Amino acid sequence: MTNAAFGKDDNDQAAQFTPPTVYLDLRTTYATAPGGAIGIGFGNTSLFSVLGAIALATGNTPPTMPTHKKLPAVHAVTVDVPLTIDLSDRVSVYGGVSVNANTMPLGGWTDIDIASWNVGFQADLFKQNGGVFPTITVQSTITQSLPSGPFATTNFNNVIEFDYALDEDQTKGFLFGLQDTRVAVQSGSAEVHPSMIGYAGGYYQWPSNWKVSARVGVQSFGGVELLNRTLVRSFTQPIMRFDLDRMDDNDNRVFGLMVQIQWIPQPSYQLTFRTPLYLTRN
Repeated sequence: MTNAAFGKDDNDQAAQFTPPTVYLDLRTTYATAPGGAIGIGFGNTSLFSVLGAIALATGNTPPTMPTHKKLPAVHAVTVDVPLTIDLSDRVSVYGGVSVNANTMPLGGWTDIDIASWNVGFQADLFKQNGGVFPTITVQSTITQSLPSGPFATTNFNNVIEFDYALDEDQTKGFLFGLQDTRVAVQSGSAEVHPSMIGYAGGYYQWPSNWKVSARVGVQSFGGVELLNRTLVRSFTQPIMRFDLDRMDDNDNRVFGLMVQIQWIPQPSYQLTFRTPLYLTRN
């Protein structure tokens, strides 16, 4: 039986095939963490891998030493280089490495080095498409810190987000979501307790394809223990994230800027530039 029997020919099928969008989703982040505390925040587990490794490595100090001296304030620059493939408008997969440099307790900066690798996916389980029920998106990322050692960590970050659009073109709407992060430490003498974030927000996109979004919520982090003593105390504090993106006519990101403030419980700041490099684009 030929394709003509179904009202289609080979040219029709070729025209329907859309190759995936492939790009390097470059993200350059500058972050600060006050002395005596660390937090996971929204999504960036590669940065937490660095801060967590610093916390565990400097935690082998006398128990009488104050926490803010065990964990000095840290400034870090991280560049994430994940190769991302948008298989369709509903499913993306990605994987790559992160390089990092951070301040040292005695002054100066470390050398730039590969700090972690990660793999993950993002998928729309349900699309609103003008209906009553919101779009449901899930994202899952595994991040492994480098190099391997007793304080190496494996981070499991999972997000579910509900996007309720107020118009058919999805240029404005509300966001609601949950993020769950679990961290496994290679050494049995250390434990990083789970982090949970619940948030709400919204977005608006102008006809010029500039898009702004905001997320405000509460982060509950169980803290860090090392050798049966508390290294980082648990906390439940507010967290905020603001995004500004420039999109193209096909809703591909051209440029992005993200600002995050989390209280851990002192404020910690994070600034991220997103500059995707497209290999193929639809």
